[in-house]
Amino acid sequence: MIESVVNEIREFSERSGLYEKRILVLFSGGKDSSLALHLLNEAGLNVSALTFFHRWSWRETLNWAIKFTKKLGVEHYLVDVTDGLLREAAGRKGPICINCKKVMLWNAKWFAINNGFDVLAKGDNANDKIIGALLDQCRTDIRLCDLPRIGIPFFRPLIKYTAEEVEALAEEAGIRPYRMYEHARRRQWREGCPLQYIDREEIVTPKLMDLAYRVNYEISKLARRKKVRMSVRVPSFEIMCWNCDEETLREAQEIIAEFRRVEE
Repeated sequence: MIESVVNEIREFSERSGLYEKRILVLFSGGKDSSLALHLLNEAGLNVSALTFFHRWSWRETLNWAIKFTKKLGVEHYLVDVTDGLLREAAGRKGPICINCKKVMLWNAKWFAINNGFDVLAKGDNANDKIIGALLDQCRTDIRLCDLPRIGIPFFRPLIKYTAEEVEALAEEAGIRPYRMYEHARRRQWREGCPLQYIDREEIVTPKLMDLAYRVNYEISKLARRKKVRMSVRVPSFEIMCWNCDEETLREAQEIIAEFRRVEE
């Protein structure tokens, strides 16, 4: 299946003139963006990776991403967006992901333009939400959209493949990203960062961001050991877990109790 997809990317890239372009892949280190980077590299395109991180990013997944690009032999840029995220998110209500994506999109645009890249690439698949996004402006093949509002084309090589197909392709390619065993917002593996667990409608502060990181880091160690998916909302300390048994929940509550004592 991988060979077929790589050949399709080659054919599309030849028709679209992508072999004459420098492509910058927005690379989170998750399965979709890792697969997209791998496929474009296999197709012989001129690709580099761009990873945004901030003070509350998981260091384990960032380390895995660095090792992955090194193995591929792909140039990898790391950009700290902590200051921009604080400007956009602090003092506003959650969820914080809306503000974070805005910071990353515009940083990606200007990074690409200022460093001589012609195209941005993303790991979006067919299950990802498109309606209401900037990419709705695409009036041609949805794999390659030239968006005047952004000022640089977006290439989405996986957009016609379902999440299940992407999972199978990644497995065939041997791509197994580091997991924090987060609960995430979907049943599919869809990890991100601990800031997504700040309670909705809560006013975001640096102190609350720190708490979201610290409590979920400890919970993730428990989840990894128990092989369940679990996260905790803050400041409510609501436990979210797939397939937790009573013992696991009891241990999670003990971790939370310690954080409550510190907060008090």
